Amino acid sequence: MPTLDDYLAEYDHEHTRWSNKILHSVGIPCIFAGLILFLFAYWRTAAGFFAGGWLMLFLGHRIEGNHPAFFRGPVYFLIGPLWVAKEIKDFLLRRGRPEVSQDQ
Repeated sequence: MPTLDDYLAEYDHEHTRWSNKILHSVGIPCIFAGLILFLFAYWRTAAGFFAGGWLMLFLGHRIEGNHPAFFRGPVYFLIGPLWVAKEIKDFLLRRGRPEVSQDQ
């Protein structure tokens, strides 16, 4: 049975272009925002966030040249948000490290 690391590695392998990563990093939170807004009865705003998020994901996969991972199974509906969180964490950790000079 695949582990979480296996799923994240596979997801990472299919999201290599920076444009797709950015579209997913914005699109997935938009989808969640749409779901939350829907619960609070902000229908039009919720629909905009939800549809806009999905549009970004499909556009990213069109650019990448592959199909969304969730077509292979519903577990990827959970892997996507975890992958975005990991990408953001990795980005912030890289930015926080001091640059090492090659002269030393």
